[in-house]
Amino acid sequence: MSDAPVRTSPVSRLAGTFLLGAYRAFGLVVTPFLPILFARRAARGKEDPSRRGERFGRAGRARPPGRLAWLHAASVGEMNAARPLMQALRARDFTVLLTTGTVTSARIAAGESDPGVIHQFVPYDTPSNFARFLRHWRPDLAITLESEVWPAMIAALAARRIPLVVASASMSERTARGWSRMLPLARAVFSRIPLCLAQTAADAERLHHLGVPRVEICGNLKFDGTRLPVDEDALAALRARIADRPVWLAASTHDGEELLAARVHQALTTDFPALLTIIVPRHPERGDAIAASLAARGLRLSRRSHGELPSPDGDIYLGDTIGEMGLFHRVAPVAFIGKSLVPEGGQNPLEAARLETAILTGPHVFNLQDIYRPLIAAQGAEVVEDADALARALARLLADPELRRARAATAASVVAAGSGALAASLDALTPLLAALPETGR
Repeated sequence: MSDAPVRTSPVSRLAGTFLLGAYRAFGLVVTPFLPILFARRAARGKEDPSRRGERFGRAGRARPPGRLAWLHAASVGEMNAARPLMQALRARDFTVLLTTGTVTSARIAAGESDPGVIHQFVPYDTPSNFARFLRHWRPDLAITLESEVWPAMIAALAARRIPLVVASASMSERTARGWSRMLPLARAVFSRIPLCLAQTAADAERLHHLGVPRVEICGNLKFDGTRLPVDEDALAALRARIADRPVWLAASTHDGEELLAARVHQALTTDFPALLTIIVPRHPERGDAIAASLAARGLRLSRRSHGELPSPDGDIYLGDTIGEMGLFHRVAPVAFIGKSLVPEGGQNPLEAARLETAILTGPHVFNLQDIYRPLIAAQGAEVVEDADALARALARLLADPELRRARAATAASVVAAGSGALAASLDALTPLLAALPETGR
């Protein structure tokens, strides 16, 4: 879009430098209290106590020799979107240091078969944490995904002259307004990002206004993802057990949505007495609590985490495992995508679209408007306002195979039309990659 720096007055630059320094000073002040935060999060299952040091910048692995690219993705969806980019970096002889911030993403990353991809938890955003992190890993390049912009991290990278790229960069109107209220700080932060690869022209305009000197419009990497993998033996076993039963999937559910799915199941059994409902919670560690609440409603269930297949007369199959979403999407022709009947912002529906699934979603998808907007406009996804509307939509789709197939085909075509971000991003990155030293730092 533009390579021109944003003009700021000397007073504004001075104010921005002061505010960034104040932010970094605040980080030093709160550092002694971060172990308390970690302990509280660990008690709720949101941190891995065995890898505590990583959150404070203490590496859990040795740095390998040669060139190293640090790639940060917030959670599972961003990590999956980043996989083609990681593969492209590996093809250019980079070791990839992948950081994420959630326990679930770390568990999935643990199954990475490429020894040239190293996973670590991202440090808390304080100067001391990132000083330790960067001193050990010495990345030649840093890439963050979407909206992962952290002032202490950016300042630390700039101080060490490590180039930073924000790929698949997004900047919502709401977030941009928030940054604009403290524009000197925003420009002190964003001016230190050499390159942003924006999803849309609107994202690009907002990022440039906040101070990013160079912004290219490259699209959304999530549209360029691949079909989720599956264990073929597990798929054959599950298909054989389900046989010709009608089945639907409640995918990536959050607290409260499992009981809504149970209500929907019970409402549908009058017309579909053999119905099987598969529930896959976003956080599998909630499996025990979910199983107890479903059993309390009189529902018969089996649990994937216990090595069970659905019982022939069972109501619910609880997919409380990590990394098997590709299995569940392949056996269910209709999927409700969770985190959307509760006001949490939605989950990525593109994995379902790639696997020829008819998609239903609740109304609360404000974090994924860039994906849902074209899907809904093309009628590749249907919005349901509550559990009753979900039951009615499922009844229509379960009774009408042609409608299911048409919905799934439309969703797949929307995904295909949105692809191309990886190629555009690599084109924009090529000059930067070529300028890096061959031997690494």
